[in-house]
Amino acid sequence: MRYAAIGDSFTEGVGDELPDGAVRGWADRVAAGLAAVRGDSQDDVVRYANLAIRGRLLGPIVTEQLDAALSLTPAPTLITLNGGGNDMLRPGIDVTSLVTLTEQAIHRCAAAGVRLVLLSGADPSGRLPFGRRIHQRAAALTAGVAALAATHGVEFVDVFHDTEIRRAPYWSADRLHLNAAGHQRVAELVLAALGEGPAARAVSAESQVAGRLLAEARYYREHVLPWISRRLQGRSSGDGRTGKHIGWIAVPAGNPPL
Repeated sequence: MRYAAIGDSFTEGVGDELPDGAVRGWADRVAAGLAAVRGDSQDDVVRYANLAIRGRLLGPIVTEQLDAALSLTPAPTLITLNGGGNDMLRPGIDVTSLVTLTEQAIHRCAAAGVRLVLLSGADPSGRLPFGRRIHQRAAALTAGVAALAATHGVEFVDVFHDTEIRRAPYWSADRLHLNAAGHQRVAELVLAALGEGPAARAVSAESQVAGRLLAEARYYREHVLPWISRRLQGRSSGDGRTGKHIGWIAVPAGNPPL
């Protein structure tokens, strides 16, 4: 099993921070889950690469990142692909073009003999400024990718329509990225779709959602205004970054889930 993950902050793992400041995320958790169900033989070691970079649009994901994933030696046996979330936040986005880019990735993986799993992102729109517009765009992209998956016989994990993960306990303070519980749920959805784990579990504890005026002001100051500033300056949160695991790392067989 050689698993490569490509995408943006969702796949990089932003929101699921470790004590040292590094991010973990659902893809790391999937790699650990794949390793956990395998035996102790050295032949069963899972190899894992994560080329996702926060802030990336779908175009660079299905060109630069997919190029890098398919160029790994030895070649991957499994690739997960999610993208388009950052495109949804841009004005004048053409959803049809995003679906076309995704289909090109499907063809490239099929030609390379690599198993591809497509994911839709979780739906954060209920608590975001201009959330209704974002929801409409993301719903259209999800429908288009689901149709592609059905047409080409590719596995599709529909996180967008998972109503459980829309609840507040799964989201980080910026309301845009999942927290550790959210990434764990996505990992369980993926592992279940791969036939490598049981159905995803729901969290039991409720978190309090900031609703007071002061909390709202802090949210805009700490998260919304910095995002607007980057857009005005033509910058991205991923500028200068590379994928966190651009080559294969070993996840030993029998490793406990993260």
